[in-house]
Amino acid sequence: QVQLVESGGGLVQAGGSLRLSCAASGSIVNINVMGWYRQAPGKQRELVAAISSGGSTNYADSVKGRFTISRDNAKNTVSLQMNSLKPEDTGVYYCKADIRTTYGAVGYWGQGTQVTVSS
Repeated sequence: QVQLVESGGGLVQAGGSLRLSCAASGSIVNINVMGWYRQAPGKQRELVAAISSGGSTNYADSVKGRFTISRDNAKNTVSLQMNSLKPEDTGVYYCKADIRTTYGAVGYWGQGTQVTVSS
């Protein structure tokens, strides 16, 4: 019923930039919080950044000042602009959205996109 599709990952050198995008589709009534999480090898998945439907944002301390999250409510999309990337930013990045359908509200995850930052 609902699908999240991510794009924009890849390989970049330290100091470079990448932009991740995520589009939600399906039988969507509305979307509350949208966010990006990441999981490095051998580590737990962690919140990178989140944004409410009203535009309030929350960032992990490790990315503040370097990453910017934004969303387009009309298009049901969320993006993550990542600047000044560091090797420790390497991981699989997942989009998550709290979506209300006619059946209720559920948190949906994307399939993940790999980000690799070389030193």
